[in-house]
Amino acid sequence: MAQEPYRPRRSVLYIPASNDKAFAKLGSLACDAVIVDLEDAVLPAGKKAARDKVAGILAGRDRRCEMVVRINPLASEWGTDDLLAVAKAEPDGILLPKIATPRDILEAGDLLDDNFAPDSVKLWAMVETPKALLNIGAIAELGRDPASRLACFVTGTNDLVKATGILATPDRRYLMPWLMQLVLAARAGGLDVIDGVANDFRDLDAFARECADGAAMGFDGKSLIHPAQIEPANRAFSPSPERLAAARAIKDAFARPENAGKGVIAMDGRMVERLHLAEAEKLLAKAAIIGA
Repeated sequence: MAQEPYRPRRSVLYIPASNDKAFAKLGSLACDAVIVDLEDAVLPAGKKAARDKVAGILAGRDRRCEMVVRINPLASEWGTDDLLAVAKAEPDGILLPKIATPRDILEAGDLLDDNFAPDSVKLWAMVETPKALLNIGAIAELGRDPASRLACFVTGTNDLVKATGILATPDRRYLMPWLMQLVLAARAGGLDVIDGVANDFRDLDAFARECADGAAMGFDGKSLIHPAQIEPANRAFSPSPERLAAARAIKDAFARPENAGKGVIAMDGRMVERLHLAEAEKLLAKAAIIGA
């Protein structure tokens, strides 16, 4: 399977489709991706009007920023019309809420194929229900088939808390097993995975700690509800200077003539394998793309 080119998704900002003022400021924001929201942020009476705005929003987009549209669930009265209208505007991705089984992804992909949406329109999936978590391995496996269009998971932590009744603590201790399960499934399927939102956008210190935890767990980025969260997210999900220095040292060590053809070398009292070289090269390539 051909590897998709790396796209940074450190900071993924939700903006309601109805918020004209926010989209006017988008060019000044340093987020990696925007989710244009037609679902939770839009009341039923405004659903059609919000949908009608999408084409104009995407027509004026800044190509440096990935643009994804969250539609209403396909099972709702708005979902299919959302999907078909949004597909015509050719966003980078369409975010499917309330997925439960692989069938949800496949049905959306079939609709896109039947209506001649280009292959560049990918599918993202909200993981926000207990059933989705129980089926997450089978859903993630679709990421190995380019025909499915599946590219990314987005964690719906608020919905998971609501659906399960667990206690939402600052350290997310009761969510942690499910978050790790989601990261594991995403990696098995070759997918990116975005951590859930932090609701208190005023407490940026707590937000930075949650970002650091998410990065340590293996998430690719964080979903955001306020522009003030962009910079801490970008910082947390970028390689640190220490990691970059270590990666360069590994690459330089394997490039020395005396190490040519060696599968394992010693560095500073540690055993370093070719797999560590591959990790180092991947990290350096990502850093080059994001300008770290």
